Amino acid sequence: MTPETPPGTPASGAEGTEATPEAPGSGTSGPPPTSSTSRTTEGSPAAHGSPTSQAAPTSPQKNRTPGRRSFSFGGGPRIELVRTLEDLDHVLSHDSVPGRTAVVMTMGALHEGHTTLIRAARERVGRKGYVIVTVFVNPLQFGAGEDLDRYPRTLDADLVAAEAAGADLVFAPSADEIYPDGQPRIRIGAGPLGERLEGASRPGHFDGMLTVVAKLLHLTRPDVALYGQKDAQQLALIRRMVRDLNLPVEIAGVETVREDDGLALSSRNRFLSPAERTTALALSRALFAAQDRLAAQQALLARAEAVPGTLARAEALSAMGEARAAADAAAVAQAGAAAQTGAGADAVRAAALAVLDEAARATPPLVLDYLALVDPETFTEVPDGHQGEAILAVAARVGATRLIDNVPLRFGATS
Repeated sequence: MTPETPPGTPASGAEGTEATPEAPGSGTSGPPPTSSTSRTTEGSPAAHGSPTSQAAPTSPQKNRTPGRRSFSFGGGPRIELVRTLEDLDHVLSHDSVPGRTAVVMTMGALHEGHTTLIRAARERVGRKGYVIVTVFVNPLQFGAGEDLDRYPRTLDADLVAAEAAGADLVFAPSADEIYPDGQPRIRIGAGPLGERLEGASRPGHFDGMLTVVAKLLHLTRPDVALYGQKDAQQLALIRRMVRDLNLPVEIAGVETVREDDGLALSSRNRFLSPAERTTALALSRALFAAQDRLAAQQALLARAEAVPGTLARAEALSAMGEARAAADAAAVAQAGAAAQTGAGADAVRAAALAVLDEAARATPPLVLDYLALVDPETFTEVPDGHQGEAILAVAARVGATRLIDNVPLRFGATS
């Protein structure tokens, strides 16, 4: 999930809010690593998605239970790979699992966003806790025209990355294991919140995401589940589901992880050509421009509140021939008026849209799906007079790859 999303980053089935055009397969990639083959895993943000060489794992040793296998990469602590519900139940029911349990749900193809989530999970539960990573490409989250087959599957590298980040177990079931009767007859509906933004662009996506998240929460029995803020709408829906259904688990969001050039980490970044990647950087640039516009606006507002009678002062300075000082005072006065009328939200949207409009004329072009400034819980557009928390979210397609990103914003007093 991590929904892409830590990315920020997505969940074991939650991670797929950035659709790619094509589609169909399920499960995870081939057999676990052997001692005779070197493996690769995605690097840090600076690597821009390029795999880096990893040491070969030691010879795998089977555990007591069929289907469970333990691996040690480079002589480090062992990580356990479990592929079936029966074996997962055996681990959680019969093995000693001291302390708290955390789960990080992914669709595999782990990158620094995912490993940030895993490290945060380890920090949450401590050395005596237990960290589970799920790797499952959830077919329910992929609609018509979205290529399920195209989603990268790199289980060998995922095991290396998960172990290095501090995971104890990787649960990597097949689609048949999770959905033994095929398409489930009963699913969890996302409701109105799941029909907006990503839900409008990908009908049914969030129903499939919530269904698999609920199943995986039930199967892994965590005390805490961590998801990336990059998939902000997914995170809001999971929190709502847990609250509405009284599920006994804490949901924690983790800040979006970005590459050095600002692009939010995503398993789909690897699909971008160099030229497409250049265009795709407009998503984060647009969000940062909006942040800067809001910060400047808030600074002017603070000055306006600190200097009463600013407009009258501007008029007096103008009459005295102090043009520059008068202009500054007038700007401060206008900022105060803008905050009172809510024009600040419009200015923030406009700052982001200006960057996206320019990218739409690039080669290759950015094709905007949506830019929305929304309430963090309802994901409805905030009114002009909004004060408080908001999320500026963007989705766009560059070439054949669809990408999403967002930043949290706060309008009004920051204290």
